[in-house]
Amino acid sequence: MGTLIKNGTVVRADSSQKMDVLIEGETIAKVGAALDDIGHSVVEATGLLVMPGGVDMHTHLDMPFGCTNSADDYTTGTQAAAVGGTTTIIDFALQLQGQTMRQTLDTWLKKSHGKACVDFSLHMAVTDLGPGDGSQGLHEMEEMVAEGITSFKLFMAYPGFLMVDDGLMFKLMQKAAKLNALCCIHAENGSAIDIVVAQMLAEGKTEPHFHALSRSTKSEAEATHRAIALADMVGATVYIVHLSNQEALGELEHMRRCGAKALAETCPHYLVLSLEEHMPGKSWEEAKFVFTPPLREKKHQESLWAALADGSLSVVSSDHAPFRLADQKSLGRHNFSKIPNGGPGIENRLQILWHFGVNAGHIAPEKFVELCCTAPARIFGMPQKGVIAEGKDADILLWGPSANYTILAATQRMAMDYSMFEGWKVKGNAAKVFSRGELVVDNTTQPGKFLGATGRGRFLKREANAGGL
Repeated sequence: MGTLIKNGTVVRADSSQKMDVLIEGETIAKVGAALDDIGHSVVEATGLLVMPGGVDMHTHLDMPFGCTNSADDYTTGTQAAAVGGTTTIIDFALQLQGQTMRQTLDTWLKKSHGKACVDFSLHMAVTDLGPGDGSQGLHEMEEMVAEGITSFKLFMAYPGFLMVDDGLMFKLMQKAAKLNALCCIHAENGSAIDIVVAQMLAEGKTEPHFHALSRSTKSEAEATHRAIALADMVGATVYIVHLSNQEALGELEHMRRCGAKALAETCPHYLVLSLEEHMPGKSWEEAKFVFTPPLREKKHQESLWAALADGSLSVVSSDHAPFRLADQKSLGRHNFSKIPNGGPGIENRLQILWHFGVNAGHIAPEKFVELCCTAPARIFGMPQKGVIAEGKDADILLWGPSANYTILAATQRMAMDYSMFEGWKVKGNAAKVFSRGELVVDNTTQPGKFLGATGRGRFLKREANAGGL
């Protein structure tokens, strides 16, 4: 006996068609028109869209930043993901300087053990290749790829904490090219930014607003160009995370025209929030929007939407890095450089992109599936995820395109005391969510509640496919 989803419209990255979907065990057994329901439990999906569960490849759960950790651990974070329609995440294992990658991996597997509620994988964020010529770290990269960690993140920002120099980045890219692994890059010129930050603080400019002003679009564009150029020198594939503005986008597009193997993502907050509207420099509450890269002027949004539509940008991720306003962001009350960087978005990613993307005519439903489900699974080597097809994992999202929802901190699943989208009314929301065939969310009868067992999520070993290019 299986579960038959009947009378819904199956939306794939390349087509939409009214079809039924049969789940048997943890996989999709059959997709077709008017499937026989005899002996199966039937889920009625009339008026609903049947999509792959969302894949969010950029999250920071239980992440150390300064003297605190991000507010969502693997339980609250993955439950919030599921409530919003996401059934797979890729989190960042953050190597601290002086640690080995093995120590880092062990730390993050302990953080997730018995807590993850949907399937997950890890990127390795590298800050240290070890002593001497770095051969120890380069050998560890081979071990990581063998264990299914096939993407490596490098920070070009946060000097003294996370930032790597061009030499380390070049060595890692050389090795990644040989391993067919993917290099994920936080592209900002951290050295230049640090000088600007110090100058602002010396002038008494301490409010959250100045965080955004200290990190210019040009610093992101320069680093984007440099990262792609270095990768191109060794034939590596590079993936620029959280691209925020049209100047950085221009560098990406230019380098791709020159033959570089480069991909990039953006995030919902860069598409719908702006410096003028949300960080005008009037109150401490603007600390809610301190993340990096920072909010940009509204003029950049049109270019980002166009790039999503034409494929220049490949993925929309959440960059979920939640820090509470009352007791975490407040660490930088009198110095914006001490405000933990990040915002909560894992629960609202699909709502925001559907309402402001699909409903507003920027992207089609099929492109929505491509950006949020299919492309991240393909780029990051998870062939069982991101597609409604026979033999794939039964990670299925029933989406209500006409469902009205108001985003409120008081009702969200994330362990936060605010929402970046507080009070926003959106049209389009997750109705039911299946993770490997199990109904884990039913927002039609028990809104905002996770129905599965804590710790049911599995670690996914990913293929080394260099971004699918």
